[in-house]
Amino acid sequence: MSVLLLTRSPSVHDLVVPLCAAAGVSVQVCAQPALALAAWSESDLVLVGSDLAADVAGLAPLRRPGVHVVGEMPGEGAFRAAVELGAASVLDLPEGSEALADALADVGERASPGRTVGVVGGSGGAGATTLACALAQWHAAHAATLLVDADPLGPGLDRLLGMEDVPGVRWEGLAETAGRLGARALREGVPGRGGLGVLTWSGLRRRLDVPTARRILAAAVRGHDLVVIDLARQGASSLGELVDRCDDLLVVTPATVPGLAATARLVAELGREGRAGLVVRPGALSDADAERVTGLPVVAAVGDQRGLAVSVDRGLGPLAGRGPLARAARELLAEAA
Repeated sequence: MSVLLLTRSPSVHDLVVPLCAAAGVSVQVCAQPALALAAWSESDLVLVGSDLAADVAGLAPLRRPGVHVVGEMPGEGAFRAAVELGAASVLDLPEGSEALADALADVGERASPGRTVGVVGGSGGAGATTLACALAQWHAAHAATLLVDADPLGPGLDRLLGMEDVPGVRWEGLAETAGRLGARALREGVPGRGGLGVLTWSGLRRRLDVPTARRILAAAVRGHDLVVIDLARQGASSLGELVDRCDDLLVVTPATVPGLAATARLVAELGREGRAGLVVRPGALSDADAERVTGLPVVAAVGDQRGLAVSVDRGLGPLAGRGPLARAARELLAEAA
């Protein structure tokens, strides 16, 4: 993780270098733009001092993301140079230090956002939370994954995974923060095991703060290959907003008359079209019945898994060994990709 700083200004140097150190990233300072062209494409972030912005633009370096012009009271020339460079912003220091710190917080993170999959029960007790945990467990074996508990009345996803005693920040702590959250800070801050991080609550009294959820999800997709959200059936306004932030929505329903009736009402309330599908649990009705009643396609059928309760009680999570959940997780995530 590296930052390239092009400047001859001692004041810009003294403002930027401490911010890089605080963010835990190395910085290469160069006063000769022509000598830094090799590092231009290789650096994670490029900061061009307003004092050298015109000189750098005159060299016509290749367009790339992650370029910012920084300086004290940058003038019109710095803004013109920023346009020529395709810079993301012009930051007036020290007033723009917070915005620069935000950019530094994501140095070395994904160039494109990860995928977000929402899981919701079409009826109570359908097994949506179990499926959400299984999806996250399966993908975490391959890449960084965050499991987000968005159901205040649920059991707590850390308990289902045997991670309730793992230290880390919970919803309560994040609700007390303000401003843009760095992707790396979130990934390293939540309770985690291997490639799996879990964001849930610590206390019995829980409330999902929607503005906090917006900030968290924005950081989550920057720092994880997959974000799985365990959604609550209650709370129409917050549910609708979270669903809108999902690339894929999985609605879990038992293939029973009461289950499909409740699922149909939920689907109608959400009004979700496109990338939404049914995950059907055992019942007397067929997949065709489920599709006809709900208007959604069946994307998977998950049978009962032997030893599931024992696996959860032992702190292993639902995805212990092979079984219907492992097969469904593999197929569903392959389909989503």
